[in-house]
Amino acid sequence: MYYVYILQSLNTPEHFYVGITGDLNKRLAQHNDGMSVHTNKFKPWKIRTGIRFDDSSKAEEFEKYLKSSSGRAFAKKHF
Repeated sequence: MYYVYILQSLNTPEHFYVGITGDLNKRLAQHNDGMSVHTNKFKPWKIRTGIRFDDSSKAEEFEKYLKSSSGRAFAKKHF
């Protein structure tokens, strides 16, 4: 199983992060423990959305889409 997730900063709510993982709760803990250079500055984080995929390539495609400008607009409107 693969999860594409969107995190939202609790201290700076306008900051979001999109990622992919096999263990959503463990990955959230890693972000909140400062183990990611990209998210360390805006911790703590909460999970805004998590979407499960059985196929890793589909998950990677969706993550890539969410990181695009049209994907960010889609996420803002729907999540």
